[in-house]
Amino acid sequence: MLDIVGLTTGYGDIPVVHGIDVQVPAGELVALLGPNGAGKTTTMLAIAGVLPSTGDINFEDRPLTGPLHRRVRRGLGFIPEERAVFRQLSTRINLDLGAGGVDGALELFPELERLLDRQAGLLSGGEQQMLVLARALAAKPRLLLVDELSLGLAPMIVQRLLTALREAADSGTAVLIVEQHAEQALRVADRAYVLLRGTIELEGTGTEMLAQIGEIERRYLGGAP
Repeated sequence: MLDIVGLTTGYGDIPVVHGIDVQVPAGELVALLGPNGAGKTTTMLAIAGVLPSTGDINFEDRPLTGPLHRRVRRGLGFIPEERAVFRQLSTRINLDLGAGGVDGALELFPELERLLDRQAGLLSGGEQQMLVLARALAAKPRLLLVDELSLGLAPMIVQRLLTALREAADSGTAVLIVEQHAEQALRVADRAYVLLRGTIELEGTGTEMLAQIGEIERRYLGGAP
């Protein structure tokens, strides 16, 4: 579904990511792990078309090019690190603005039904992220990029969000996530990459990497170098 070869990107004349290869097959959830400053968000922004890049980004065997809105029309869904809610609007209107509508979102997250008439800016952080993920998944993207969806949330909420992403992958969506909770991410991931200083330092199946999570956290995830 997504095949990235030799991706190099950054900000202006400053390269941050250096020639990385990443594959995300249809029906799989792939985790991109790494310490702060490793280049994870930069990679996601390049795939989404927010940042310019060199190398090949192929989606369904065709080059993925153009700005974000054009890539969305190709079947890409993108959840950025910031909570993308319209704070002054109700939960109902926020969901209705998505391609899947309110009913499609509630099928995925029935917990949101009692919050439909509440202003989105008054929701808790976890409720806002449920809203964001429900809206994205209800649109039935073929490829979904998710950047730090669980940032600052309680473990129970994190597990609920990751379970929804796992179910989306099981239904055929290709899912690429950046996640700070490495162990929880690996429990639902088919495959994972560890990014360090803008290069891929380690890759393997979720099961393989979960078996060595202590060593991975010690060697790669302890903080920005």
